[in-house]
Amino acid sequence: MFRRYTVLAVLLFSSLLLLSGCGGNQPTAQDRFKSFTKAWQKQDFSTMYQFLSSKSQKSVSKSAFVDRYERIYSGIEAGKLNVTIRKSDDKEKKSVPFTATLETVAGPVRFSQKASMTQESRNDKENWYLNWTPSLILPGMTGDDKVRVHTSPAKRGEIADRNGRPLAMNGNAARIDIVPGQLPTGADREKTLNQLSKLLGVPREQIDSALKQSWVKADSLVPVRTVNASDLDLIKKATQLPGIYKTNTASRIYPDKQASAHLTGYVGKITAELLKAHPNEGYSENSYIGRTGLELLFEKQLRQQDGAEIVLTDAAGNEKATIASKEAKDGQNIQLTIDKDVQDSLYSQLQKESGTATAINPKTGDILGLVSAPSYDPNDFVLGISPDAYNKLQKDPKKPLLNRFTAASAPGSTFKPFTAAVALSHQAIDPNQSVAISGSRWQKDKSWGDYYVTRLDHDPNVNLREALFRSDNIYFAQTALKIGAKNFAADSKKYGFGESLPIPYAFRKSTLSGDGKLASETLLANSGYGQGEVSVNPLHMSLIYSAFVNNGSLIKPRLLMSDEAPQMWKKNVMSPDTAKLIHNDLIQVIDNPAGTARDAKINGLPLAGKTGTPEFKQKQGENGRENGWFVAYNTDDPKLLITMIVENTQDRGGSHAVTPKVKAVFQKYFNK
Repeated sequence: MFRRYTVLAVLLFSSLLLLSGCGGNQPTAQDRFKSFTKAWQKQDFSTMYQFLSSKSQKSVSKSAFVDRYERIYSGIEAGKLNVTIRKSDDKEKKSVPFTATLETVAGPVRFSQKASMTQESRNDKENWYLNWTPSLILPGMTGDDKVRVHTSPAKRGEIADRNGRPLAMNGNAARIDIVPGQLPTGADREKTLNQLSKLLGVPREQIDSALKQSWVKADSLVPVRTVNASDLDLIKKATQLPGIYKTNTASRIYPDKQASAHLTGYVGKITAELLKAHPNEGYSENSYIGRTGLELLFEKQLRQQDGAEIVLTDAAGNEKATIASKEAKDGQNIQLTIDKDVQDSLYSQLQKESGTATAINPKTGDILGLVSAPSYDPNDFVLGISPDAYNKLQKDPKKPLLNRFTAASAPGSTFKPFTAAVALSHQAIDPNQSVAISGSRWQKDKSWGDYYVTRLDHDPNVNLREALFRSDNIYFAQTALKIGAKNFAADSKKYGFGESLPIPYAFRKSTLSGDGKLASETLLANSGYGQGEVSVNPLHMSLIYSAFVNNGSLIKPRLLMSDEAPQMWKKNVMSPDTAKLIHNDLIQVIDNPAGTARDAKINGLPLAGKTGTPEFKQKQGENGRENGWFVAYNTDDPKLLITMIVENTQDRGGSHAVTPKVKAVFQKYFNK
């Protein structure tokens, strides 16, 4: 009896061992194919090879397998892969049906296959392995087939001004090449290469490295540097050297150069970081992409989609099938409201300065000019700026790479019309009432300690009009206190303070103070004449002034040409009567002999406007840095409103360094 129970127990234990060997802990064919898929999605062909059956591995070595499929997938620019495993009707469960979608340079490739799996024992362990066929990862492909990619280039969309004149266009550049077999020998070779290095601003080591590339032969054209096709003198000097040639090559061209550089921005070769930031969007390591300005902002619209076709051929090169194809698609052209003549005129006045200017049509909102100075030539970045040239731009104390028209800063007295409008809206002042002001400095009471508000004009009795054309700081400091901090802060929001401007370009928000509040009387008083913590970007200032010709509403800015009727951004921020009153007062800033912008007067072209000279200093009473501001517009059928800022005018009369520049732009625009 005991022996019989022992035999039964042994048989039961053996059965359990057998069951455990075939049980749920062992991967199924489907489980193994899922693991293979993970490596496939990473294009990890080395790991994929480990999943191949012994028979498959005998037919192709690991190095040949990895080399072939890496080259194929690289050539078709294989990207994201999605694999869906379908339900199998295989009773033995030796095949795994799946559907795959692979992103490529020619668009998505979709195919369905069955993966044949076989069980093998390796290292005393049973598992499933894949019976390899190339069609598993590319439909229709066999072992001897080749893959070709035919491309048809498309064109990037161009950027033009309101009259169709190009600001960013497709053109040609000049590539300087070396033909190694035609270089002189010995000392003459060294002399030639050193001369070329100096001419092109390319380090000699870089030239030597280019010549040592594995593909270079005696008759090869070895690119050294691409230069502007219009630089005829440089091209002539370079190509006069033995063995040096010029090749025309497609390039992005910025014909307005420095004048529109910060506006248009530039394109550049995509970096590894940008390629990672734009996955599965069709970019490759050879793509160009918008890097700054409008080129970056409108990248999706401007970007071209090159056409491509992936063709499968047999070993002899005969075409077997087209795996995927995509038609070329040109980028969308963009037409701006910018007027190139205005843009260039503004820049010509600022090119020797550090400053910025904006110009709009105050009745339509069309932005006619956006300029930042000093500037740079965007063509240099497209063609490949040298490290030395880039470092020079970066280290320049005037900061030519800084876009100033998007920035915000203290507006000084150009802010006073805003303060006047708020005061009149709250009936905090009577515009006709003269206010007695004694001397050149004032403080509310002794609680202000050593702090005083100062003014340059000593007129003892001042009403609103006189305070505007004389630019009386004390009058507007007192006016701000009459308005009150709560009303002043609340009304600033009605004018768009704290908001982004309603255009597709990133401008710094204008702010009344750091926290949007006016916590102290001195801060409130200083804010009344555009100091304190007030910060306004120049385009926003132009929009505020547009209310004086639009019955109290701020025009909505437009950067892109449109058939739509002009719209208001902020409606009825002041009454039509207030707008008209301030408008008439601003005319006196220029027409009155005591006006601060009297030097901007143009015979036959009446203007209205306001000057400003914000000060930046550590302590009251000390000398410090100043910026000059001037906002002006023509009054008869207003078509042009300019806000210009010139930095560091402390030794040049403050705003008087700006008024002649704005005057010159008006004279050119209206032929006066």
